[in-house]
Amino acid sequence: MAKEPNRYGALIEKIFFDRYEEGAAALEFTREDIEDAAAALNIRLPKNLGDVLYSFRFRVALPEPIVATQDEGREWVIELAGRAQYRFRLVKANRIVPRDDLVTISIPDATPELIRAYALDDEQALLAIVRYNRLIDTFLGLTTYSLQNHLRTTVRGIGQIEIDELYVGLDKRGCHYVIPVQAKGGKDQIGIVQTTQDIRFVEQRFPDMQCRAISAQFMSDQVVALFELTLQDDEIRVVEERHYKLVPASDLDPNAIRAYRT
Repeated sequence: MAKEPNRYGALIEKIFFDRYEEGAAALEFTREDIEDAAAALNIRLPKNLGDVLYSFRFRVALPEPIVATQDEGREWVIELAGRAQYRFRLVKANRIVPRDDLVTISIPDATPELIRAYALDDEQALLAIVRYNRLIDTFLGLTTYSLQNHLRTTVRGIGQIEIDELYVGLDKRGCHYVIPVQAKGGKDQIGIVQTTQDIRFVEQRFPDMQCRAISAQFMSDQVVALFELTLQDDEIRVVEERHYKLVPASDLDPNAIRAYRT
């Protein structure tokens, strides 16, 4: 049996090239097409069909033969197109990675040790760290509250989505905000697909409230990078980026704290 990435790659290549014609910018397919591709290639289906697509949407690059069809400066993404329906779409190359020239801001670590001991994976640990240390409040300058995590819902024109965590917030003038947060750990990348889904959800479900889309990502040495993101001309734009390192209060540097003021 082939290793899982090769098996996933063979399935996604089959689906793509069964539909691809030179010059195409969008290719539609359904979840059933994964089963058809597996039967045609005599590949044992993964237990979780959704993981095939999730891997290429958020974790790993598409197979090289698919990448070779991309125009310069553009890339294929896989997006939701309805219930059990998907779309390869050619978009401007647009991946967000943490900058390496930003100052790291040290703040006292308020994460309960019990939470650190039992966090099940990078994403869960990251969401918990952000929540217990009120990093969304610090980053946005708002008072925020976690409304729900791993929210599964539907968006018109997209289908079922999952938001890692949803916050609501309040500023000093009484303005209300909806803040979808996506958490990225390990090899996951910040891309246009989940950001678009999160923003469209807020536009449809909370049309009278302002959306502040956030992405949180682990860097090396447990530094947390926070991004505020928006969509502009079908691309992700970074509104603001900050890097936070959680340290014991005794390790805080008074000189650094004074330097943060400027």
